[in-house]
Amino acid sequence: MRDLIPQEVIENKIYPIKGRKVMLDRDLAKLYGVKTFNLNKAVNRNLDRFPENFMFQLSKEEAKDLIFQFGISSWGGVRKLPYVFTEQGVAMLSSVLRSKRAIQVNIAIMRTFVKLKAILSTHKELAHKLNELERKIEKHDVEIQSVFEAIRQLMAPPPEKPRRMIGFKQL
Repeated sequence: MRDLIPQEVIENKIYPIKGRKVMLDRDLAKLYGVKTFNLNKAVNRNLDRFPENFMFQLSKEEAKDLIFQFGISSWGGVRKLPYVFTEQGVAMLSSVLRSKRAIQVNIAIMRTFVKLKAILSTHKELAHKLNELERKIEKHDVEIQSVFEAIRQLMAPPPEKPRRMIGFKQL
């Protein structure tokens, strides 16, 4: 199944909404090879398996934002707002959809979520190291400025000493 659904295809179906990475019901239905109506029907029969942090329905604004931000085409004639599933919700779908294809697709999706977490973790580590480097450079900048100031002071000509006049009376 990995060969049938490239990981990039799954990655492109994962969107950040409300600070969570989610997949749309219609995208999941296509991957599982079922109609969106049938996927949602199976979920609705098992709603106790899908708490709010597993699945939620998009508001009109969220759906409009999703269409605008990610270039998703409109849902052409859809009367209900789409449901979105978090990683845990996708995992729970395997208990609701029991076909061999559903199992294989679920495994591919879970692998993709794991890969994305690893990438995100790497980015966080990189960002942390970059921040540390910036702090060190800022500290060195201050120290370097002090060195330049000391060099400038050493390079400055010595102040002229007042001349004493010998043999003349001051008036």
